[in-house]
Amino acid sequence: MMNDAFDDSAQLRLEIASAAARLVAQDGADYGSAKRKAARQILGEQQGRPNLLPDDELIEQQLRQYNALFLADSQPARLFQLRTLALQVMEALEQFQPLLSGAVLNGTAGPHDEIYLQLFAESAKDIHIFLLNKNVLLDMSESPHFKGARYDAVETASFLWKNEGVHAAMYEIDDRRGALKVRADGKLLRTDIAGLRSLLASASTATE
Repeated sequence: MMNDAFDDSAQLRLEIASAAARLVAQDGADYGSAKRKAARQILGEQQGRPNLLPDDELIEQQLRQYNALFLADSQPARLFQLRTLALQVMEALEQFQPLLSGAVLNGTAGPHDEIYLQLFAESAKDIHIFLLNKNVLLDMSESPHFKGARYDAVETASFLWKNEGVHAAMYEIDDRRGALKVRADGKLLRTDIAGLRSLLASASTATE
């Protein structure tokens, strides 16, 4: 009976992850809201059951499968476009040691995705002034610190670059230490300009 319950829970998590991935791909939902909405759709009155929400890794896995099945003719080109624009922005902001994260880095970016950067300076004001001096129209907000909830949220400047949304979280210089470390599972969470150039070069080679 315990094995049956375990198998049932695993199957439900997979169904929720698959539904959440569709919401991300089709509507541009973030992972958190997508998994909650998918859980409501699939579980109904069973929502109170513990441990049924999938983790982000499972949703990302299902999103990759969705892209391969339904967006194979458009998603790779969209990803290449966003990575190319991300490189342009990072080169323009090179003095702030920019790092790329999110769907544009991990390769799942689709029609609704935008570019997420992390910038580093002695003061966020330095980045703010630099962008304003370039006549960039900014929308300021806050983002969770990439090191976790025990760290204060950071200022984030959102702006358009060639009609694509860019969100640049502004960190202190010391925050960059260790930011490029690869996780134990080999997953790359951030990359710098050189790393992004390598990704673009690999994509170009693959299409030749």
